[in-house]
Amino acid sequence: MSRAPIALTCGEPSGIGPEIAAKAWTELGARLPFFWIGDPAHLPAGVPHREIHAPHDALHVAATALPVLRHSFPAPALPGQPAPANAAEVIAVVARAVDLVQSGAAGAICTCPINKQALQDGAGFSHPGHTEYLAALAGVDRVVMMLACDALRVVPVTIHIPLAQVPGALTQALLEQTLRITHAALIRDFGIETPRIAVAGLNPHAGEGGKIGREEIDVIAPVLARLRAEGMDVTGPHSADTMFHAPARARYDVAVAMYHDQALIPIKTLDFHGGVNVTLGLPFIRSSPDHGTAFDIAGQGVADPSSLVAALEMADRMARARG
Repeated sequence: MSRAPIALTCGEPSGIGPEIAAKAWTELGARLPFFWIGDPAHLPAGVPHREIHAPHDALHVAATALPVLRHSFPAPALPGQPAPANAAEVIAVVARAVDLVQSGAAGAICTCPINKQALQDGAGFSHPGHTEYLAALAGVDRVVMMLACDALRVVPVTIHIPLAQVPGALTQALLEQTLRITHAALIRDFGIETPRIAVAGLNPHAGEGGKIGREEIDVIAPVLARLRAEGMDVTGPHSADTMFHAPARARYDVAVAMYHDQALIPIKTLDFHGGVNVTLGLPFIRSSPDHGTAFDIAGQGVADPSSLVAALEMADRMARARG
């Protein structure tokens, strides 16, 4: 357990967030105390919960009830139907969690999923997503998204942009910054003294010596050469189609991919329900389940909490490593 309990934000209350928070508490209880920031009226009926006055109270409450740090919302949470009136408070809960972790009252932040469209429509949310908002609150210019499970850690260099824009966005500066942030986080937050980083090429067969594209020659290889000269254990560019079978994964601690699906397809194939989204480069620890609000099943009691449980456990391990 981390020195202070983990803050779990409610996310979009009309999605599956309240349900999986309650299920995660049922599974973890006092073994990994966390507190949920949200409106108790949004929790599923019958969930044992107790309002707390300060985060540290969760350490004494978690054995018998879900600790709740109340954050009142103006509207009820109707499953699958986000209320515009609630949007501003969804955003405020995230900001409140950041204040708590920066003050030391919380050991880490774990975020339940938000719906960006609902926040834009209801509160004029101007950030592309959760990660960018957290970076803005922390005063950080650049952060890195890592997806992790027991079998694999992977980082995409470019994320939510059209595939046609990836070659233009993939610059030496962006790749180098991503690799440096990833390397530092593996040491600080995962306790890996000498991280081994495998880097994928952009093109099929890693460009095949320039026959199928030159990004490997012009962009990727020069960056890797510079970092290797500094002593960083970084290999590549590798052909992405040979990087993710078990013997290949045993040779590195993280795989760095060039675009979103190149990174997410292997991890979701290996562990669809247990993948965790981790934000590297923040001054505090942040994890999240690797799924969305799931409006289509909200309120039905069938949501799988596995990814949230894994996210809470990873946040706790990272907090102890940073500790």
